[in-house]
Amino acid sequence: MIQERESNVEPDSGSASNLAVVILAAGKGTRLNSRRPKVLHEIGGKPLLSHVIAAASQVVPPADIYAVVGHQAEKVKAAAASSGIRFVEQTDQRGTGHAIECAREAIAGYENVLVLSGDAPLIRSETISKLWRFHQDQQAAMTLVSAEPPYPSGYGRVLHKAPDSHPSDDDLSPGTPVSPEVVAIVEQKMLTPEQLSLREVNMGLYAFRTAPLLAHLGKLTSDNPHGELYLTDMAQVLHAAGERVVAFQTPDPDELLGANTIAELVSLDATLRTATARRLMGSGVTIFRPETCVIDADVEVDPDTVIEPFVQLLGHTRIGSDCLIQSYTVVENCTLGNRVVLRQSCVLEGSTVADGALIGPFAHLRPGCEIGEEVHIGNFVETKKTRVGKGSKASHLTYLGDTVVGERTNIGAGVITCNYDGVHKHLTRIGDSVFVGSDSTLVAPVTLEDGAYIGAGSCITKDVPAGSLAVGRARQITKEGWATARRARHKAKE
Repeated sequence: MIQERESNVEPDSGSASNLAVVILAAGKGTRLNSRRPKVLHEIGGKPLLSHVIAAASQVVPPADIYAVVGHQAEKVKAAAASSGIRFVEQTDQRGTGHAIECAREAIAGYENVLVLSGDAPLIRSETISKLWRFHQDQQAAMTLVSAEPPYPSGYGRVLHKAPDSHPSDDDLSPGTPVSPEVVAIVEQKMLTPEQLSLREVNMGLYAFRTAPLLAHLGKLTSDNPHGELYLTDMAQVLHAAGERVVAFQTPDPDELLGANTIAELVSLDATLRTATARRLMGSGVTIFRPETCVIDADVEVDPDTVIEPFVQLLGHTRIGSDCLIQSYTVVENCTLGNRVVLRQSCVLEGSTVADGALIGPFAHLRPGCEIGEEVHIGNFVETKKTRVGKGSKASHLTYLGDTVVGERTNIGAGVITCNYDGVHKHLTRIGDSVFVGSDSTLVAPVTLEDGAYIGAGSCITKDVPAGSLAVGRARQITKEGWATARRARHKAKE
């Protein structure tokens, strides 16, 4: 059952308030040779479908977007659930025309509907908006997006009316240029020898007035090699019914490319990542050797930050200004402040790093860490669900898990917090201005109060009061001459 649509946009003649968007997302993607739904394959760090939803959501509210799902529908719904869009199920995948038939109830209350492809992730909201405005200006029943690519083979060709049969300017909105009417879209396999020279192709993106679309949708037939109902045939159906069908020609056909093979998918990923790098560099970010970096589409970086080669910035990462991200570092779903330095080969996941912090090299921040201002997390230090206060340091070979560290505290080399007792995780609390000597073991739950001093090599199992010294190791025994005598005995036996 389709839920009632909601909209926060006030209706007017130029708005998209009475516009629905239908995204076709039911296909298997057979040529990908994958069990995963086609629209859930990823480029730029998120599923193909998510890119299309993001673009459409800038034109209409998510509540007016309907994804037609079919193959592994529940997985597709789960992946897009947080977007706020609605779903229509196409249990039997019988073509794009059948997909719109399945969405009939959902779109019946709208005056217009845009139809997008869920596997064309490079589509921009600007292009969708231009199509919508063109469709209104032309007062068309159907507007298709066309292009003239260098190699049109494989695409359906667009057939137009003879030039002298077009309407006059008086039939359209004042100042609107006349667009040639479309007679039909002919698939590659059905082209006559004369039609093979046609270069204008259909790109699979449409705008319809809903009433004529639904009134004539039942006229589609499955008389084709695949026995399916093709939405492309609506051009001929509507033209034959006396309705106006036009083409909106895009200057950038690459924007509407889909992914039918893994090779095409990877090519789209490269295109998107190149565009992302250029966007960031255009805003003042320095990226050395951008072709070596992996930067997801939703990553944001402020000006004057420098990114060295072979860096990966993934997910919803946010990086401030004047930062330095050195080579082979991976940052996923993190927020970095200003003047942060991530030295070589660090891995950061789901954490925040405040202004002026220095991380690495070879440091690992696992999810849930909050690193304060001017903190130093050094080489081969691992943290997990740990908060470190301003000016504190853990410079070498340390593990801090489920730990709260105060300000100006020094954690020596080789220190570990024993946070797991085999059943439960426990918290270690370390106050301000604490000194933890090298190779110490802190067995949680335990608290080191402000100003405490822990002798090197200690195993601390009890709380340490403020300003106290704690030493938890065996007494040293020195036997003078023992080693010399042992060597002498071994030499005598040779």
